[in-house]
Amino acid sequence: MQSEEFIIAAAEQFAKQELEFDPSGHDWWHVHRVRKLALELARHEGANLFICEIAALLHDVADEKLNESKEIGLYKVRSWLITQRVEDSMIQEIMTIISTLSYNGGKNPPMETIEGKVVQDADRLDALGAIGIARTFLYSGIKGQLLHLPEKDFQNVDYRSNHKTAIYHFYEKLLKIKGLLNTNKAKEIAESRHRFIEVYLEQFYREWELEDL
Repeated sequence: MQSEEFIIAAAEQFAKQELEFDPSGHDWWHVHRVRKLALELARHEGANLFICEIAALLHDVADEKLNESKEIGLYKVRSWLITQRVEDSMIQEIMTIISTLSYNGGKNPPMETIEGKVVQDADRLDALGAIGIARTFLYSGIKGQLLHLPEKDFQNVDYRSNHKTAIYHFYEKLLKIKGLLNTNKAKEIAESRHRFIEVYLEQFYREWELEDL
């Protein structure tokens, strides 16, 4: 196995190569923020820093939204880890984290390791607050979704459907995240970010209904 420092530097370059120009909110800067959040949470939780950092760096390289399929994305990352001569046990742990990280409508099984919980929390925190709002509208625009359809019921529409609206995504995911976080530190960080989303929606509806006239 290469040194951990070498593999981390290589993973950073691999992630940049794959995601630097992604226009959907899953770009290198998202990965950069998730990495920093994951390391901060890992230190608080006593988690393995190397596992957390590599999983954070590579999590969106495998994302099914950015690949032809989930399987192809996971194969790409596993193959890369093998070329870096990462230990088999570490590869398995990293791939388990990445394969169950996605929100996916809240349907994925819970993380079993503290490293998985840390990286999942880091990724979910980046879907909150001002950044989370910006990423929601960016992704909705890329997918050609409408902004808002008052009183439209999307509850029985598939989670990945492009027929839903940007504002509906706040309710199917963003506002639920705070209650799904694993670690105390992540829950602490989430408080202000969650409240910012609530305040934003209050203002959005005031303007939508022209109540501010």
